[in-house]
Amino acid sequence: MNGSLVTVTIVLSLVLAAWSLITTVRNRPPDLTHLVGLAIVEASLLVLAGLALAAWVGGEHPAEPGTFFGYLVTLVCLPPLAGVLARMEPTRWGSVIVTVVCLVIPVVVVRLQQTWEVTGG
Repeated sequence: MNGSLVTVTIVLSLVLAAWSLITTVRNRPPDLTHLVGLAIVEASLLVLAGLALAAWVGGEHPAEPGTFFGYLVTLVCLPPLAGVLARMEPTRWGSVIVTVVCLVIPVVVVRLQQTWEVTGG
């Protein structure tokens, strides 16, 4: 897995989490900037997933493929799910949803990377 892309993805997610937390504290619903931020995070996650799958097809494997694939699918599904739920909840709680999801994404990315590195690549 590409270490710099992992770092960029984590930083993007944490920046969006901070922005969403500010919005929550201001008692505001998520707006277009949050959805654009989620789309940017999703794009970086899709690139990360594509590179991981390409490496997998190229012969590298995680120790537990089922666990790795589960984390990968979950990771790619989180930002769109957050966007949909945030739009369905047009109150400050929509901003809370975006904040929580953006705090969960770095954890899942790190866990995905740990699962990949179990076999040493």
